[in-house]
Amino acid sequence: MDFRDQADLDASQVEDYGDVGGGGFSGFSGFPGGIIFGGGGIVGLIVLVLVLVLNNVGDTPEPGHGRPPANLTAQCQTGRDADQSEKCRVVGVVNSIQDYWKKEISGYRPAKTVLYSGRLRTACGSASSSVGPFYCPGDQRVYLDLGFFDQLRSQFGAKGGPFAQAYVIAHEYGHHVQKLLGALDAGSSVAVELQADCYAGVWARNAIETGFYEQPFTSAEIAEALDAAAAVGDDRIQQRTTGRIDPESFTHGSSRQRVAAFTRGYENGSPADCALGTLG
Repeated sequence: MDFRDQADLDASQVEDYGDVGGGGFSGFSGFPGGIIFGGGGIVGLIVLVLVLVLNNVGDTPEPGHGRPPANLTAQCQTGRDADQSEKCRVVGVVNSIQDYWKKEISGYRPAKTVLYSGRLRTACGSASSSVGPFYCPGDQRVYLDLGFFDQLRSQFGAKGGPFAQAYVIAHEYGHHVQKLLGALDAGSSVAVELQADCYAGVWARNAIETGFYEQPFTSAEIAEALDAAAAVGDDRIQQRTTGRIDPESFTHGSSRQRVAAFTRGYENGSPADCALGTLG
């Protein structure tokens, strides 16, 4: 995943709170409505996305317990920086994703990505790094602990790699797109998750047009995304963590469904081909 050396990065789209402490609780029980995803902290390690539709959440607090985020602008200025630093790579990926959707959706509103470890407050309640990456519709931010990708490899057998990380981020921004289009509550949990996977594939197909990358993604890079999508399929997770598979409890789709959804988006390259309910 080679960034164009002179591509200008907008580091204001990423907030880095570092280690905010207090991590380690399991599940999403601190979120409005008492949401707890099946499996508690184990499933919390997966790429879970909070898909609550919060139209009126009251005040939307800044994350980080009142501590201002670190300024990434000085270190993340160009694509060359994105090739040399993980945090700057996140900035570049986020910039490219939002540049694509800004051109696709009239009135697109950018969403910031929050980098953190430990626990912090969000408009969706208190969150810890144990829950994995997620999108909070209440404050329209993507929350990401970079340590999650080590867990994805060590605990769930994904091969990892920079494009696996890009896939996860693109999936979360797929939920932001759904929020803007009013689609977060328009289908079942599985349908919503598969559409976000499809949207991630659409971005991957069109990312070269955003001007942030030197060349289109290679087949090996796309394979990283497909491997990550398969690793976080509900069937793979359940088999690895409980020893049995219960399709009735799926929330994100099977490995086959997730791979197929990303593949459809990547091969067709159009959001119109990611309609809810057509990806199962």
